[in-house]
Amino acid sequence: MNRRDFLRATASVAAVATFARAQSATPAPTKNPGVLKKRDMKKGFMLGTLGGSSAQKLTLLEKFQLLRAAGFDGVEVGSGMNQAEVLAARDQTGLSIPSVVISTHWLKPLSDPNPAAREIGLEGLKQGLRDAKAYGASSVLLVPAVVKKDVPYADAYARSVAEITKALPLAESLGVVIAIENVWNQFLLSPLEAAAYVDAFKSPWVRWHFDAGNIVNTGWPEHWIHTLGARIVKVHIKEFSRKVRDEKGPYAGFRVDLFEGDCDWPKVLAAFDDIGYSGWLIAEQYRPPSFTDDAAWLVHLAQKMDAVIGS
Repeated sequence: MNRRDFLRATASVAAVATFARAQSATPAPTKNPGVLKKRDMKKGFMLGTLGGSSAQKLTLLEKFQLLRAAGFDGVEVGSGMNQAEVLAARDQTGLSIPSVVISTHWLKPLSDPNPAAREIGLEGLKQGLRDAKAYGASSVLLVPAVVKKDVPYADAYARSVAEITKALPLAESLGVVIAIENVWNQFLLSPLEAAAYVDAFKSPWVRWHFDAGNIVNTGWPEHWIHTLGARIVKVHIKEFSRKVRDEKGPYAGFRVDLFEGDCDWPKVLAAFDDIGYSGWLIAEQYRPPSFTDDAAWLVHLAQKMDAVIGS
């Protein structure tokens, strides 16, 4: 059996098994929308999205202070930052750092045809794991592969699995999960395939970082949540509007505030209830141009996230 046939067979068998487990293990959706549930979820913020002109003049500590004052519990940082500076800001504000985003996964993806580029991507993943351990983060966010015209799907699959496998001993020794994120990378395009990809590693140190907004362009977040189930370890919250997408282009769909798009937050949160997820919700949300002040924007966003959690 050649490599392509092996990958096809492996993915098919794993997907069928995953589907069967999901159908038998996932409870029926909650059918009591009139009752507002109290959820023990924490609000996080993706630091890389604090890109206002005034924010560019702030120190890292000042950014952390803004987030704490706005009511956030934690902040998601990028890998490769100055560890001492991050730790000082964390300790002085009391913010948690639940997740670290791998900084190399787009420019040097683990699916790159060039072995030297893949080596840089692997070292970037390992650095992110070390950073996460230093900060007390339980997972790193990884885009595992990028499918392009010159990067066939099967090759992206095989290369990314091979490279992530090399990082697993370090992840296990540090106690940090490698969490795969669903993004617009033309890879792992269905929840069944996503589940099968994670399961193929046969390791508790590879799981999923779920992004609700990224799903809406082609599907429904609650469907993915029910299929991925306990594989989900972190969640990104952002909105997406199909109407704006159709009028102004795909990426314009993200340029709406929470509750102004097509994420059905009551159904999304009910799905999290169904699978027993009560962890971090981390904002990666579009900032409307009307919010020119960083502090006002963060307070608004924190309040919107409270509404999401209470949906």
